[in-house]
Amino acid sequence: MMKFVATFALTAALIVAPVAAQTRDPAYQAARSAGQVGEQVDGYLGVVGNQPAAITALVNSINIQRKALYTSSSAKEGSTIQQFALTTGCNLILKTVPGEKYELPGGGWATRTAAAPTRDPRCV
Repeated sequence: MMKFVATFALTAALIVAPVAAQTRDPAYQAARSAGQVGEQVDGYLGVVGNQPAAITALVNSINIQRKALYTSSSAKEGSTIQQFALTTGCNLILKTVPGEKYELPGGGWATRTAAAPTRDPRCV
């Protein structure tokens, strides 16, 4: 069982690069830098506060791409989409840089500082 968890976590960690690459367009970068969007523990991008429709559309588009990636990757790993997305979300939150937003374990948003982000207890 531990071998499966380690392999699963490693595979989910490797998914972070493709997820980050698919979302690093200028509009996404601007929204991320401005604190309009943030990484959620469930592996999806979230809208922080009340944002223009263009930001919501951007987030929806990115999340559709992420779900497709999670769906194909989880099937290969023999896990659920939700399990795979959670593990990836935990890794994406770890990859945030100071000034970027991320979801706190109890809900709500935090701005990343130089310190490690506060992690959800479900993160391995």
